[in-house]
Amino acid sequence: MSTSTRPFKRLKRHLTSENLWLYVMSILKKDGEAYAYTLPAEMERRFGFKCSRVMVYIVLHMLEFEKLIAAKEKGRRKYYTLTQKGKETLDSAKEYLSMVSSSL
Repeated sequence: MSTSTRPFKRLKRHLTSENLWLYVMSILKKDGEAYAYTLPAEMERRFGFKCSRVMVYIVLHMLEFEKLIAAKEKGRRKYYTLTQKGKETLDSAKEYLSMVSSSL
């Protein structure tokens, strides 16, 4: 597999850092809830790439604004969960990616 070409690197960038919402929402779906501070390490462990905490917080803010996730406070920490709209959006994204993949 040639992973050093520019097209492959561009594909990887578009499917990872430019679409962090997929990974964040996938973790929330599988775990039920997550504390924002732990998400970058969890993404690296599960998906094999690093992202900054700042990017994760930006993505969480945008997802919350879109009503795809909801935040609740537990003590001094804020935990995030998927909303029904978020589950449906993630399922649609997975179906779309699967369709694209099978068409290649």
